[in-house]
Amino acid sequence: MKILVLQDYLRSGGTERQSVLMARAFRAAGHTVHVVTFRPGGALADTLGDVPHHALQRTDLGLDWYAPGLKTAVEQFGPDVVLCMGRMANCRAGGLQRYLLDQYPKVVVVATMRTGKALPWLFRRSLHTVRHVVANSDEARRVLVERYQVAAGKISVIRNALVFAPPIETGPGRISDRNQSIRREFEIRPTTVVLLWVGMFRPEKNQRGAIQIVAQLPPEVDWQLWLAGEGPEKASCQSLVKKLGLSERVRFLGFRADPTPLYAAADVAVLTSRSESLSNFLIEAHAHGVPSVGYGVTGVVECGGRVVTPEDQAAFMEELLPLMRLPEFRRKEGDRVAAYAREHFSPAAQAGAYLELFRRLLENTGE
Repeated sequence: MKILVLQDYLRSGGTERQSVLMARAFRAAGHTVHVVTFRPGGALADTLGDVPHHALQRTDLGLDWYAPGLKTAVEQFGPDVVLCMGRMANCRAGGLQRYLLDQYPKVVVVATMRTGKALPWLFRRSLHTVRHVVANSDEARRVLVERYQVAAGKISVIRNALVFAPPIETGPGRISDRNQSIRREFEIRPTTVVLLWVGMFRPEKNQRGAIQIVAQLPPEVDWQLWLAGEGPEKASCQSLVKKLGLSERVRFLGFRADPTPLYAAADVAVLTSRSESLSNFLIEAHAHGVPSVGYGVTGVVECGGRVVTPEDQAAFMEELLPLMRLPEFRRKEGDRVAAYAREHFSPAAQAGAYLELFRRLLENTGE
């Protein structure tokens, strides 16, 4: 098959990481793959390996929605399947499918539902125009059917795949030598409980909520909160940490191209997002044997960790404190979520599910 993966920009977000992972997996499986982005560059542009990449904007105009020459680029590649990833790519999916139906009727455009946020009008329109829609969680599928009236038979659920799998020598629930090394680098005592969040600083991610929760931890608990990532809300979070007098406890680690060492060093993952679809961060933390507490927004329940009602800080604290205070409970919970992640989020299985879906859709176009 010839597969075109369409994305607006290769920033450091979870959807973009999935785009890169699947493009490389499709190519490794022997298919011809091309990645087209609206904007050039991006934090993940250098991670595509040998997958060809074409940017529609010659210079980065900072416009996620601007896709000059999209139809021409698609025609030149001549794909069998166009997989649209991300909000702006999906906004273009419907118009692209309509155009291709006239010119190249056997080309299949597949939209994806990978967000818990409200969808723009063009995105909603695309859902009813493309040949098929992939949701990355059962909850996202339910939203497509109930809120956006997409036919249930037009939707497949293919969950996110693990981008950063644990190294072979690190078993679930165990502290590896590398774990001890990075903790020494950050001057963290062996008894200090490290809470971790990896993700972009956006309003819907609500890292402020996690900061407000840790500010309420009992004084006898020895902890640090590590926040890895960049984004528009980072400065606000840094100001809040300073205001609360937590500068010695909360570390801002910046963008990490590979957060694996952080997962190896952490004890508990925390998530206070107001909007998710399926959290890449949580499933990766779980795969490394890191238990979690998260707000139960869309898809978080399906990640396998401990879940509380969104915005209920008291309930969050009730779930968090036993994981912080009881190492044996933390280890057992880490073993449990690691087994769950291995079963549900295998990269090979998820790539295979996409390829099988593409084959089925292409067979149907010939009927």
